[in-house]
Amino acid sequence: MGNFKKRLEYLIKHNAFVQQTYKIVFSFVLRVLGLFVPARKGLVLLSDFGGRKYGGSPRILFEAMRDDPRFSSCQWVWAFEEPDRFDVEGCRKVRMDSPAYYLAALQAEVWITSVNIERGLHFKKKGTIYVNTWHGAGTKKIGNACSGRKDYDFRDVDMMLVQSDFEREIFLRDFNCNPGAIRLFGFPRNDELFHMGEEQIRAVRRDLDIPEDKRVILYAPTWRDSKNGGLSYAFDPPIDLGHWEEELGADYVVLFRTHPFTTHFTVRFNRFIRDVTPYPNLNHLLAVTDILITDYSTIVYDCVIAKKPFICFGFDYDTYREERSFYFDLNERYPGGVVRTEGQLLKRIRELEQGAHRDAFAAFRERYVQAGGNATEQVMEELARRLAASEP
Repeated sequence: MGNFKKRLEYLIKHNAFVQQTYKIVFSFVLRVLGLFVPARKGLVLLSDFGGRKYGGSPRILFEAMRDDPRFSSCQWVWAFEEPDRFDVEGCRKVRMDSPAYYLAALQAEVWITSVNIERGLHFKKKGTIYVNTWHGAGTKKIGNACSGRKDYDFRDVDMMLVQSDFEREIFLRDFNCNPGAIRLFGFPRNDELFHMGEEQIRAVRRDLDIPEDKRVILYAPTWRDSKNGGLSYAFDPPIDLGHWEEELGADYVVLFRTHPFTTHFTVRFNRFIRDVTPYPNLNHLLAVTDILITDYSTIVYDCVIAKKPFICFGFDYDTYREERSFYFDLNERYPGGVVRTEGQLLKRIRELEQGAHRDAFAAFRERYVQAGGNATEQVMEELARRLAASEP
Protein backbone atom coordinates (compact mmCIF):
# COMPACT_ATOMS: atom_id res chain seq x y z
CA MET A 1 0.00 0.00 0.00
CA GLY A 2 2.87 2.34 0.81
CA ASN A 3 4.50 1.94 -2.62
CA PHE A 4 1.14 2.37 -4.35
CA LYS A 5 0.56 5.64 -2.51
CA LYS A 6 4.04 6.91 -3.40
CA ARG A 7 3.52 6.13 -7.07
CA LEU A 8 0.08 7.74 -7.04
CA GLU A 9 1.43 10.92 -5.43
CA TYR A 10 4.22 11.04 -8.02
CA LEU A 11 1.73 10.57 -10.85
CA ILE A 12 -0.54 13.33 -9.53
CA LYS A 13 2.42 15.70 -9.39
CA HIS A 14 3.77 14.88 -12.84
CA ASN A 15 0.74 14.12 -15.03
CA ALA A 16 -1.58 17.05 -15.87
CA PHE A 17 -4.56 14.84 -16.79
CA VAL A 18 -4.34 12.84 -13.58
CA GLN A 19 -3.95 16.08 -11.60
CA GLN A 20 -7.11 17.57 -13.07
CA THR A 21 -9.17 14.40 -12.77
CA TYR A 22 -8.12 13.89 -9.17
CA LYS A 23 -8.93 17.50 -8.27
CA ILE A 24 -12.36 17.63 -9.92
CA VAL A 25 -13.66 14.25 -8.75
CA PHE A 26 -12.46 14.24 -5.16
CA SER A 27 -13.14 17.93 -4.55
CA PHE A 28 -16.75 17.37 -5.59
CA VAL A 29 -17.11 14.30 -3.40
CA LEU A 30 -15.73 16.07 -0.32
CA ARG A 31 -17.82 19.21 -0.85
CA VAL A 32 -20.96 17.07 -1.01
CA LEU A 33 -19.92 15.17 2.13
CA GLY A 34 -19.27 18.50 3.82
CA LEU A 35 -22.95 19.37 3.51
CA PHE A 36 -23.74 16.52 5.91
CA VAL A 37 -20.79 16.88 8.29
CA PRO A 38 -21.34 19.63 10.90
CA ALA A 39 -18.44 21.78 12.02
CA ARG A 40 -17.09 21.29 15.54
CA LYS A 41 -16.44 24.48 17.47
CA GLY A 42 -12.79 24.80 18.49
CA LEU A 43 -11.49 21.79 16.53
CA VAL A 44 -8.00 22.45 15.12
CA LEU A 45 -6.38 20.17 12.49
CA LEU A 46 -2.61 20.38 12.05
CA SER A 47 0.02 18.80 9.80
CA ASP A 48 3.67 19.37 8.95
CA PHE A 49 5.36 18.38 5.71
CA GLY A 50 2.35 16.39 4.57
CA GLY A 51 2.29 14.31 7.75
CA ARG A 52 5.95 13.30 7.63
CA LYS A 53 6.98 15.29 10.71
CA TYR A 54 5.91 16.72 14.03
CA GLY A 55 7.71 20.02 13.73
CA GLY A 56 8.04 23.32 11.92
CA SER A 57 5.74 26.26 12.43
CA PRO A 58 2.64 24.07 13.03
CA ARG A 59 4.33 22.49 16.06
CA ILE A 60 5.41 25.88 17.45
CA LEU A 61 1.87 27.24 17.08
CA PHE A 62 0.28 24.11 18.54
CA GLU A 63 2.46 24.07 21.64
CA ALA A 64 2.01 27.81 22.23
CA MET A 65 -1.77 27.70 21.71
CA ARG A 66 -2.19 24.56 23.80
CA ASP A 67 -0.72 26.42 26.79
CA ASP A 68 -2.56 29.71 26.17
CA PRO A 69 -5.84 30.37 28.05
CA ARG A 70 -7.30 32.03 24.95
CA PHE A 71 -7.43 28.60 23.31
CA SER A 72 -8.40 26.50 26.33
CA SER A 73 -11.60 25.27 24.67
CA CYS A 74 -9.83 23.98 21.55
CA GLN A 75 -9.48 20.30 20.65
CA TRP A 76 -6.41 19.28 18.67
CA VAL A 77 -5.97 16.75 15.87
CA TRP A 78 -2.56 16.03 14.31
CA ALA A 79 -2.28 14.22 10.96
CA PHE A 80 0.69 11.93 10.32
CA GLU A 81 1.62 9.41 7.65
CA GLU A 82 2.61 7.05 10.49
CA PRO A 83 0.77 8.16 13.64
CA ASP A 84 2.36 5.48 15.85
CA ARG A 85 5.79 7.07 15.35
CA PHE A 86 4.80 10.27 17.14
CA ASP A 87 3.97 10.81 20.79
CA VAL A 88 2.21 14.17 21.02
CA GLU A 89 0.66 15.25 24.30
CA GLY A 90 -2.82 16.72 24.33
CA CYS A 91 -4.06 15.76 20.89
CA ARG A 92 -5.78 13.06 18.86
CA LYS A 93 -3.84 11.59 15.94
CA VAL A 94 -5.16 10.53 12.53
CA ARG A 95 -3.50 8.96 9.53
CA MET A 96 -2.88 11.32 6.64
CA ASP A 97 -5.30 10.79 3.71
CA SER A 98 -7.47 8.36 5.69
CA PRO A 99 -11.25 8.75 6.06
CA ALA A 100 -10.60 10.00 9.61
CA TYR A 101 -8.31 12.69 8.21
CA TYR A 102 -10.88 14.05 5.77
CA LEU A 103 -13.62 13.85 8.38
CA ALA A 104 -11.47 15.95 10.75
CA ALA A 105 -10.80 18.41 7.92
CA LEU A 106 -14.51 18.82 7.26
CA GLN A 107 -15.25 19.26 10.96
CA ALA A 108 -12.38 21.56 11.90
CA GLU A 109 -12.79 25.25 12.64
CA VAL A 110 -9.06 25.87 12.10
CA TRP A 111 -6.50 24.32 9.75
CA ILE A 112 -2.77 24.84 10.36
CA THR A 113 -0.19 23.37 8.00
CA SER A 114 3.23 23.90 6.44
CA VAL A 115 2.16 22.40 3.09
CA ASN A 116 -1.50 21.87 2.19
CA ILE A 117 -4.43 20.55 4.23
CA GLU A 118 -6.63 19.99 1.17
CA ARG A 119 -4.06 17.73 -0.51
CA GLY A 120 -4.45 19.59 -3.81
CA LEU A 121 -8.26 19.58 -3.60
CA HIS A 122 -10.86 22.27 -2.84
CA PHE A 123 -13.39 21.52 -0.11
CA LYS A 124 -12.78 24.14 2.57
CA LYS A 125 -15.94 25.37 4.27
CA LYS A 126 -16.65 29.07 4.52
CA GLY A 127 -16.31 29.14 8.29
CA THR A 128 -12.96 27.31 8.44
CA ILE A 129 -9.90 29.45 9.21
CA TYR A 130 -6.97 28.25 7.12
CA VAL A 131 -3.44 29.15 8.29
CA ASN A 132 -0.61 28.16 5.94
CA THR A 133 2.88 28.76 7.32
CA TRP A 134 4.62 27.06 4.36
CA HIS A 135 8.12 25.67 4.93
CA GLY A 136 10.39 27.87 2.85
CA ALA A 137 10.33 29.85 -0.36
CA GLY A 138 12.90 31.82 -2.23
CA THR A 139 15.48 30.10 -4.44
CA LYS A 140 14.12 27.23 -6.49
CA LYS A 141 10.82 27.68 -8.27
CA ILE A 142 7.77 26.32 -6.50
CA GLY A 143 4.05 25.95 -7.06
CA ASN A 144 2.79 26.66 -10.55
CA ALA A 145 6.19 28.01 -11.59
CA CYS A 146 7.40 24.39 -11.76
CA SER A 147 7.22 22.60 -15.09
CA GLY A 148 3.99 20.63 -15.44
CA ARG A 149 2.34 22.15 -12.34
CA LYS A 150 -0.79 24.24 -12.70
CA ASP A 151 -2.70 22.73 -9.78
CA TYR A 152 -1.65 25.02 -6.93
CA ASP A 153 -4.53 27.24 -5.87
CA PHE A 154 -4.35 28.82 -2.42
CA ARG A 155 -7.22 31.26 -2.91
CA ASP A 156 -9.00 29.80 0.13
CA VAL A 157 -6.07 30.31 2.54
CA ASP A 158 -6.95 32.95 5.15
CA MET A 159 -3.46 33.59 6.56
CA MET A 160 -0.38 32.98 4.37
CA LEU A 161 2.84 33.73 6.21
CA VAL A 162 5.84 35.34 4.49
CA GLN A 163 9.01 37.03 5.69
CA SER A 164 9.72 39.36 2.76
CA ASP A 165 8.13 41.19 -0.16
CA PHE A 166 10.04 38.79 -2.42
CA GLU A 167 8.12 35.84 -0.95
CA ARG A 168 4.85 37.77 -1.10
CA GLU A 169 5.15 37.99 -4.88
CA ILE A 170 5.93 34.28 -5.17
CA PHE A 171 2.79 33.26 -3.29
CA LEU A 172 0.58 35.70 -5.14
CA ARG A 173 1.86 34.62 -8.54
CA ASP A 174 2.76 30.95 -8.21
CA PHE A 175 0.24 29.77 -5.60
CA ASN A 176 -2.68 31.93 -6.71
CA CYS A 177 -2.90 33.26 -3.17
CA ASN A 178 -5.44 35.88 -2.14
CA PRO A 179 -3.58 39.21 -1.58
CA GLY A 180 -5.65 39.83 1.53
CA ALA A 181 -4.34 36.63 3.11
CA ILE A 182 -0.66 37.57 3.02
CA ARG A 183 0.81 38.21 6.47
CA LEU A 184 4.31 39.71 6.66
CA PHE A 185 4.95 38.11 10.05
CA GLY A 186 7.87 35.79 9.36
CA PHE A 187 7.59 32.17 10.48
CA PRO A 188 6.86 30.83 13.98
CA ARG A 189 9.52 28.13 13.53
CA ASN A 190 12.15 30.88 13.17
CA ASP A 191 11.16 33.07 16.12
CA GLU A 192 13.63 31.29 18.38
CA LEU A 193 16.53 32.08 16.02
CA PHE A 194 16.09 35.80 16.62
CA HIS A 195 16.49 35.42 20.37
CA MET A 196 18.93 32.57 21.14
CA GLY A 197 21.63 33.54 23.63
CA GLU A 198 25.16 32.27 24.22
CA GLU A 199 24.17 30.03 27.13
CA GLN A 200 21.55 28.28 24.98
CA ILE A 201 24.12 27.79 22.25
CA ARG A 202 26.61 26.28 24.69
CA ALA A 203 23.89 23.93 25.95
CA VAL A 204 23.18 22.71 22.41
CA ARG A 205 26.87 22.11 21.78
CA ARG A 206 27.01 20.00 24.94
CA ASP A 207 23.89 18.10 23.89
CA LEU A 208 25.49 17.33 20.52
CA ASP A 209 28.80 16.45 22.17
CA ILE A 210 30.78 18.96 20.14
CA PRO A 211 34.30 19.46 21.52
CA GLU A 212 35.04 22.97 22.70
CA ASP A 213 37.97 23.34 20.29
CA LYS A 214 35.94 22.41 17.20
CA ARG A 215 34.05 24.65 14.83
CA VAL A 216 30.86 23.35 13.20
CA ILE A 217 29.92 22.87 9.56
CA LEU A 218 26.29 22.00 8.86
CA TYR A 219 25.77 20.23 5.52
CA ALA A 220 22.06 20.39 4.64
CA PRO A 221 21.33 19.71 0.95
CA THR A 222 17.87 19.88 -0.58
CA TRP A 223 16.06 16.92 -2.13
CA ARG A 224 16.29 15.64 -5.69
CA ASP A 225 13.26 14.41 -7.61
CA SER A 226 12.61 10.69 -7.82
CA LYS A 227 14.25 8.65 -10.56
CA ASN A 228 12.01 5.60 -10.07
CA GLY A 229 8.47 6.91 -10.28
CA GLY A 230 8.23 8.13 -6.71
CA LEU A 231 9.34 4.96 -4.90
CA SER A 232 12.40 6.70 -3.44
CA TYR A 233 14.14 10.06 -3.38
CA ALA A 234 17.87 9.38 -3.23
CA PHE A 235 20.80 11.75 -2.65
CA ASP A 236 24.24 10.62 -3.78
CA PRO A 237 26.64 13.59 -3.79
CA PRO A 238 29.99 13.24 -5.60
CA ILE A 239 32.08 13.88 -2.50
CA ASP A 240 34.92 12.16 -0.68
CA LEU A 241 34.25 12.64 3.02
CA GLY A 242 37.56 10.99 3.84
CA HIS A 243 39.24 13.90 2.05
CA TRP A 244 37.07 16.35 3.99
CA GLU A 245 38.25 14.74 7.21
CA GLU A 246 41.90 15.01 6.15
CA GLU A 247 41.49 18.70 5.33
CA LEU A 248 39.09 19.81 8.07
CA GLY A 249 39.12 17.18 10.80
CA ALA A 250 41.58 19.03 13.02
CA ASP A 251 39.34 22.10 13.23
CA TYR A 252 35.76 21.04 12.46
CA VAL A 253 32.99 18.56 12.95
CA VAL A 254 30.44 18.19 10.15
CA LEU A 255 26.74 17.80 10.94
CA PHE A 256 24.83 16.17 8.06
CA ARG A 257 21.08 16.77 7.75
CA THR A 258 18.97 15.45 4.89
CA HIS A 259 15.77 16.97 3.56
CA PRO A 260 12.54 15.38 4.93
CA PHE A 261 11.67 14.08 1.45
CA THR A 262 15.03 12.33 0.97
CA THR A 263 14.67 8.59 1.55
CA HIS A 264 18.17 7.28 0.78
CA PHE A 265 21.70 8.68 0.92
CA THR A 266 25.21 7.22 0.75
CA VAL A 267 27.10 8.70 3.70
CA ARG A 268 29.03 6.82 6.37
CA PHE A 269 29.10 8.55 9.73
CA ASN A 270 31.81 8.79 12.38
CA ARG A 271 33.00 11.28 14.99
CA PHE A 272 33.92 13.78 12.27
CA ILE A 273 30.72 13.62 10.21
CA ARG A 274 27.55 13.04 12.20
CA ASP A 275 23.97 12.35 11.22
CA VAL A 276 21.70 15.02 12.72
CA THR A 277 18.74 14.30 10.45
CA PRO A 278 16.65 13.02 13.40
CA TYR A 279 17.58 16.01 15.58
CA PRO A 280 14.26 17.74 16.30
CA ASN A 281 15.27 21.41 16.29
CA LEU A 282 16.85 22.94 13.17
CA ASN A 283 17.18 26.30 14.93
CA HIS A 284 19.52 24.76 17.47
CA LEU A 285 21.65 23.26 14.70
CA LEU A 286 21.90 26.63 12.95
CA ALA A 287 22.71 28.37 16.22
CA VAL A 288 25.81 26.19 16.78
CA THR A 289 26.83 26.28 13.11
CA ASP A 290 29.81 28.33 12.00
CA ILE A 291 29.41 27.64 8.27
CA LEU A 292 26.43 26.18 6.42
CA ILE A 293 26.98 24.13 3.28
CA THR A 294 23.84 23.61 1.22
CA ASP A 295 22.84 23.83 -2.42
CA TYR A 296 19.41 25.15 -3.44
CA SER A 297 17.64 24.74 -0.10
CA THR A 298 15.70 27.58 1.50
CA ILE A 299 17.68 26.91 4.66
CA VAL A 300 19.92 29.79 3.53
CA TYR A 301 17.18 32.23 4.61
CA ASP A 302 17.11 30.67 8.07
CA CYS A 303 20.90 30.68 8.19
CA VAL A 304 21.20 34.44 7.68
CA ILE A 305 18.70 35.05 10.50
CA ALA A 306 21.33 33.43 12.73
CA LYS A 307 23.91 35.68 11.00
CA LYS A 308 25.95 32.73 9.79
CA PRO A 309 27.64 32.47 6.36
CA PHE A 310 26.65 29.82 3.83
CA ILE A 311 28.18 28.13 0.81
CA CYS A 312 26.15 27.01 -2.18
CA PHE A 313 27.74 23.69 -3.20
CA GLY A 314 26.02 23.22 -6.56
CA PHE A 315 27.77 20.20 -8.03
CA ASP A 316 24.71 19.63 -10.27
CA TYR A 317 23.79 23.30 -10.73
CA ASP A 318 23.29 23.23 -14.50
CA THR A 319 21.18 20.05 -14.43
CA TYR A 320 19.09 21.22 -11.49
CA ARG A 321 18.55 24.63 -13.05
CA GLU A 322 17.33 22.99 -16.26
CA GLU A 323 15.04 20.49 -14.52
CA ARG A 324 13.68 22.64 -11.68
CA SER A 325 14.79 26.21 -12.40
CA PHE A 326 15.42 29.12 -10.03
CA TYR A 327 13.88 32.52 -9.37
CA PHE A 328 17.25 34.20 -9.88
CA ASP A 329 20.82 33.45 -10.92
CA LEU A 330 22.49 32.11 -7.80
CA ASN A 331 25.87 33.29 -9.03
CA GLU A 332 24.55 36.84 -8.96
CA ARG A 333 22.53 36.84 -5.72
CA TYR A 334 24.33 34.40 -3.41
CA PRO A 335 27.42 35.82 -1.67
CA GLY A 336 30.33 34.16 -3.47
CA GLY A 337 28.07 32.51 -6.02
CA VAL A 338 28.02 28.75 -6.64
CA VAL A 339 30.97 26.43 -6.05
CA ARG A 340 30.98 23.31 -8.21
CA THR A 341 33.80 21.09 -6.95
CA GLU A 342 35.16 19.81 -3.66
CA GLY A 343 38.35 21.75 -4.20
CA GLN A 344 36.44 25.00 -4.59
CA LEU A 345 34.32 24.13 -1.57
CA LEU A 346 37.28 23.54 0.75
CA LYS A 347 38.90 26.75 -0.46
CA ARG A 348 35.70 28.71 0.22
CA ILE A 349 35.55 27.36 3.80
CA ARG A 350 39.00 28.78 4.47
CA GLU A 351 38.00 32.12 2.87
CA LEU A 352 34.95 32.39 5.13
CA GLU A 353 37.16 31.76 8.13
CA GLN A 354 38.86 35.04 7.21
CA GLY A 355 35.54 36.94 6.94
CA ALA A 356 35.05 36.87 3.17
CA HIS A 357 31.75 38.26 1.81
CA ARG A 358 30.67 39.57 5.23
CA ASP A 359 28.97 42.67 3.78
CA ALA A 360 27.28 40.61 1.06
CA PHE A 361 25.73 38.29 3.66
CA ALA A 362 24.40 41.28 5.62
CA ALA A 363 22.84 42.72 2.44
CA PHE A 364 21.32 39.33 1.58
CA ARG A 365 19.70 39.14 5.03
CA GLU A 366 18.28 42.65 4.74
CA ARG A 367 16.75 41.87 1.36
CA TYR A 368 15.18 38.49 2.13
CA VAL A 369 14.39 38.63 5.86
CA GLN A 370 12.16 41.64 6.50
CA ALA A 371 10.02 40.20 9.28
CA GLY A 372 10.28 37.70 12.11
CA GLY A 373 10.94 37.24 15.78
CA ASN A 374 7.35 37.36 17.05
CA ALA A 375 5.40 35.58 14.31
CA THR A 376 3.91 33.06 16.77
CA GLU A 377 2.20 35.72 18.86
CA GLN A 378 1.02 37.64 15.79
CA VAL A 379 -0.68 34.52 14.39
CA MET A 380 -2.20 33.67 17.77
CA GLU A 381 -3.57 37.18 18.26
CA GLU A 382 -5.34 37.08 14.91
CA LEU A 383 -6.65 33.56 15.49
CA ALA A 384 -7.95 34.52 18.94
CA ARG A 385 -9.81 37.48 17.46
CA ARG A 386 -11.31 35.40 14.66
CA LEU A 387 -12.41 32.61 16.99
CA ALA A 388 -13.94 35.10 19.42
CA ALA A 389 -15.81 36.77 16.56
CA SER A 390 -17.31 33.43 15.53
CA GLU A 391 -18.80 32.79 18.98
CA PRO A 392 -22.61 32.58 18.85
